[in-house]
Amino acid sequence: MFARILEFTLQMEKKEEFVKVVKNQLLPLLKKQPGFLDILPLVPEQKDEKIIAISLWTEKRDLERYERNIYPEIQQIMKPFLLTPVEVKPYTVETTLCEHFVHALAA
Repeated sequence: MFARILEFTLQMEKKEEFVKVVKNQLLPLLKKQPGFLDILPLVPEQKDEKIIAISLWTEKRDLERYERNIYPEIQQIMKPFLLTPVEVKPYTVETTLCEHFVHALAA
């Protein structure tokens, strides 16, 4: 399993609109992607902190295909809501340490 972590600062006055866009535009695009499992958005309690969004993928090749073909479109949709550019970091998920979570995603 692979994770892609995005960090960015959101214009907090646009947070509600951003959440709607994620739910109605971005999530449908993600769900159509082979290998996409889920996304975990982490919204800070303090306004000056970055939002962190973790997307989970079954295969690295699926994640790489998404980055090449779909992510540029997603970047453009997100751009009007951001104060900072999105920082993207790829990770391998050590599934042996989170077996319960992995089984829940597979169900």
